[in-house]
Amino acid sequence: MNTAIIVAAGSGTRFAGDKPKQFVEILGKPLIFHTLDRFQSCDEVDEIVLVLSAAAIDEFEGSQFRPSVSKLTKVVGGGSCRAESVENGLAVVGNNTDIVAVHDGARPLVAADEIAAILRKADETGAACLVGEVTDTIKSIRGGEISATLDRTKLRRALTPQAFRIDVLRRAFEIGEISAAVTDECYLVEKLGHPIFFVDGSSRNIKVTRREDILLAEMLLGEENIRP
Repeated sequence: MNTAIIVAAGSGTRFAGDKPKQFVEILGKPLIFHTLDRFQSCDEVDEIVLVLSAAAIDEFEGSQFRPSVSKLTKVVGGGSCRAESVENGLAVVGNNTDIVAVHDGARPLVAADEIAAILRKADETGAACLVGEVTDTIKSIRGGEISATLDRTKLRRALTPQAFRIDVLRRAFEIGEISAAVTDECYLVEKLGHPIFFVDGSSRNIKVTRREDILLAEMLLGEENIRP
């Protein structure tokens, strides 16, 4: 059994809006439901667990779009940081789950085939991360100076979902230090010493972080809607 944990409990301080970005409408539907639709449509996903801020749960449950997400079995409150929120979601995942995929709720453009691919890779290897190509020239800095140019062919951007055998992820959370410094699950699994394999993802899998990202997400989702 494969379970997806969708994490959308952040305060969105960089978004700078009067409404949490999870509930900002894109093409007439709150962002979080676009994300959930991707996992609902993926045949390899059996169950979805959603992590929201406690204050947002009632609004979510009262949405007209809630009945469309039949795979969503649990909605839980988040913690004080992302890692705590994932830990809260993991706590309600049943022992009949083999693979857990963790995804940012603010990534509404992940493709169903990317979700399926990362689940299969995790099933084969124990741990897998969806990654994106680095296209910019990357510099390391020291003080006020550029100290070196990094080889971008050896670099990847960590995307989500990231997927793991449930025993691997639980061990990583048990022995890892849970803090705001833990920005993804691979960080904890790296500390565990377990190898993590990667799957190349699409540049369309953007994360909505700032208000201008809404415009890009709207454009990309609109393109999908008009494809024959």
